Amino acid sequence: MTLLGVVAVAAALAPHRPLVAPRSRPALLALQPDELRGTSSAPAEPDVRAAAAEVSKLLTPPPAAPPPPLEEPVFKLNTLIVDSVKGAIDLVYRDHDYARFFVLETVARVPYFAYLSVLHLRETFGARDPGYTDRMRTHYFEADNELHHLLIMESLGGNSSAVDRGVAQTMAFFYYWYVVAVFFASPQSAYHLSELIEDHAYETYDAFLTKNAAELKTLPVPDVARQYYEQDCMIAHFDPACSVDGGAAPRESGPRLRSLYDVFICVRNDEREHWETLCNLVQHGSLASADGRPAESTQPRRPPET
Repeated sequence: MTLLGVVAVAAALAPHRPLVAPRSRPALLALQPDELRGTSSAPAEPDVRAAAAEVSKLLTPPPAAPPPPLEEPVFKLNTLIVDSVKGAIDLVYRDHDYARFFVLETVARVPYFAYLSVLHLRETFGARDPGYTDRMRTHYFEADNELHHLLIMESLGGNSSAVDRGVAQTMAFFYYWYVVAVFFASPQSAYHLSELIEDHAYETYDAFLTKNAAELKTLPVPDVARQYYEQDCMIAHFDPACSVDGGAAPRESGPRLRSLYDVFICVRNDEREHWETLCNLVQHGSLASADGRPAESTQPRRPPET
């Protein structure tokens, strides 16, 4: 028999001895997980709020990238259009303020109709972009706000002339279709057009208040203005900045109107609110800036210097 065979036989005949001393059952149980030992501790309470936050992050779409800066040719074209039209209106109605405001308000409210028309049509064909709902609601309230400006001017006799009504309505008709076409092609360009109009409107009303403050403070508040600003409380959406008390904090109800001067303060400040929203839409593609900074007038993208 070979040496290797002898070793194998000896190993088979030798008594079996484990390499590791056997452990008692309690010792083995001590090495097992708590759940297997039957002595598990109470499970930790789930963090529902943290889980909900994580789910919300997963379901919330990422913020849309801001649009690129407005091209300089578009900026110049919009500026030329607004300056030309407003300059012509100011020249024709130089001594007829209420008629001038009636024409301006008739035209100024048109873009919000155009925005809503295009957004509704896109929704009809399946568009479900984030922010559409808030944007459409905002444009509706802006249109309603401008409507009440128009009603105020009508109550002051601004629409007493058939010629003035015809001029305003004709301009509004063609301007509506122009804004629809521009908004279809480039919402940013259409918003910038209205940004310029609202900026002009603010400056126009501000100059009117400065020039006619003494007279306006002696004139009564039109019923439509009192109903809108004091009772309907549309201030909740657009006029938190409207104060007729020298910068006092906004009220939960409307401002206290004491004279026609106060009415025009609210109208002027409404135009500033619209302007701020439009600046954000042009520059950030949203109703409010992401960083919360105050709105600034849009500046065009300059071509690189050669």
